[in-house]
Amino acid sequence: MAAMTESRRIHILDPRLANQIAAGEVVERPASVLKELAENAIDAGSQRIEIDLEAGGARLIRVRDDGRGIAEDDLPLALSRHATSKIASLDDLEGVDSLGFRGEALASISSVSRLELVSNTQDEPSEGWRVVAEGRQMEPRMSPAPHPRGSSVVVRDLFFNTPARRKFLRTEKTEFGHVEETFRRLVLSRYDIAWVLRHNQKVVHQLRAGDEPAAMERRVGALLGRKFLENALHVDIEATGLRLWGWVGLPTHSRAQADQQYFFVNGRVVRDRLVAHAVRQAYRDVLFHGRHPVFVLYLELDPHVVDVNVHPTKHEVRFRDGRLVHDFLFSSLHRALADVRPNEPTSPDAVPVSEGDEVSTPGASTAAANGQPRWQQQGMALGADQERPAAHRVREFMAGYQALHPEHEEQLLTPQPQHTEPEAPVAREPDAQVRAMPEADATQAPPLGYAVAQLHGVYILSQTARGLVVVDMHAAHERITYERMKQQVHGDGQALGRLQTQPLLVPMSLAVSTREVETAERERETFERLGVELDVAGPETLLVRRVPVLLDNADVESLIHGMLGDLERFGRSDRVEAHINELLASMSCHGSVRANRRLTVPEMNALLRDMERTERSGQCNHGRPTWTEMPMHELDKLFLRGQ
Repeated sequence: MAAMTESRRIHILDPRLANQIAAGEVVERPASVLKELAENAIDAGSQRIEIDLEAGGARLIRVRDDGRGIAEDDLPLALSRHATSKIASLDDLEGVDSLGFRGEALASISSVSRLELVSNTQDEPSEGWRVVAEGRQMEPRMSPAPHPRGSSVVVRDLFFNTPARRKFLRTEKTEFGHVEETFRRLVLSRYDIAWVLRHNQKVVHQLRAGDEPAAMERRVGALLGRKFLENALHVDIEATGLRLWGWVGLPTHSRAQADQQYFFVNGRVVRDRLVAHAVRQAYRDVLFHGRHPVFVLYLELDPHVVDVNVHPTKHEVRFRDGRLVHDFLFSSLHRALADVRPNEPTSPDAVPVSEGDEVSTPGASTAAANGQPRWQQQGMALGADQERPAAHRVREFMAGYQALHPEHEEQLLTPQPQHTEPEAPVAREPDAQVRAMPEADATQAPPLGYAVAQLHGVYILSQTARGLVVVDMHAAHERITYERMKQQVHGDGQALGRLQTQPLLVPMSLAVSTREVETAERERETFERLGVELDVAGPETLLVRRVPVLLDNADVESLIHGMLGDLERFGRSDRVEAHINELLASMSCHGSVRANRRLTVPEMNALLRDMERTERSGQCNHGRPTWTEMPMHELDKLFLRGQ
């Protein structure tokens, strides 16, 4: 005990120990070593980067590039701490446009491995030089070594001199899985670089360079699967000095884990809370419970308005105007997902088919494994070569729908008891039906086709130009009703301008922190826009005087605390809207067409037309799909036609 309480003198750490401490922050496993070495190769202006691994990277990691190389005199400095060529002043740090800048990676890696660096700045291969450092030997050894223009970094026996760290490494398969994920992030950040990954002398990935759209899609498809592209929307939006582009998955193409989420800020992959919050908000209302969206998105902005020096591994960033970035990301993705209609394919040749772990149709993976046809949900814009239904059949459907049910929207919005049968339509002469047909090209089938039957009072069967569509009528009408109710409450935008509020008979007192009081005062207009009136009653007390009528029975105290936390962290809060939308969703669920209610053909067609006009009609309020399609060629395959 005396030894523990004995006063110790302050001293300078041994350089080797200091490097090993730094390595604890930067070098976690072979994947983190690869990240640092590959980012250096990217910063060197390389056009081709080759990576070789052995034993998942624990035995060997070799990264070879054709970049600018390192001069002979600079090679020893490259292995020193805080030595870099990427920044020289505070101005450079405030506008970093390179991936690395701290100058600690090579020094940290060399302190826990046997590192060899060979580089050449000349076009003559005989001009190369080698520098070697091994763990305890901090003085690098220099020697001539032939090498083409560029650099090669070889890391052997990671953690050979720190056995306590080495025993925390997992199996070779697990470590290589982490390495491959890091590789995937790197190659998605730079399409203009050719990449090669080998493991145990076997080529795992070989990707050609190309930054034109077709080449980028090929790379994304090779890394994430063609199904990702077939079920993703391409976005490219620019506003207020920000640009967001990339691919965002449809709500029906979700995952059980957040393992296909890639977000890049100025070419740097990040995992940021503000970004994650904005994406979650954009997918609210359309994502099935417990599922995660998929996306590959790129945010471009001025380097001076984002700070990348906030995390040892540089996985997090800090935006100067976080609210602006959050609102831009949310509004861009929210609108992109809302604008999807059944007649809009996600890509020119997209044929979205669900994977086994995606929310689409049950049994899809089993059918695929057995070579059987699979149902799919997709855009269905008609092409010139697609088969069209007969003109007289289209006229029959349209005439019956328009002549018999001119007020179909009001009829569908009025729920009927399940035991009540709808009144039979009054029959009309065929000539009268044809005369009611509008002057239009009747041979052009709408995206969701025309209803032909109702199955067990639950599903609508519709014939399209491509094949057969099955619609869950309750789920579809639930979304239609929900969107209309949101429009009535929220108006055209996200502001709750028309929301009715009510004053509290006795103001509610909330105990908060001083920072939350400051946030409430600063965001007073935001609260008023959401129908909440707050007053400051003390340094740590707020009074709630007015709330929206729809929140009459809600836990207002928890909502206010949550809003204050969101506004402080993200600059935006959607808790009031979310709670109101939950109430509207419940109301729309009870007010929609119920199962086992029989609909006439015109009523079913009215529902299909409403789906084509409604935002987010591909999913119900709970994120379940509302319709699915089986093309004719899949039906032919099912019945062995043409075989």
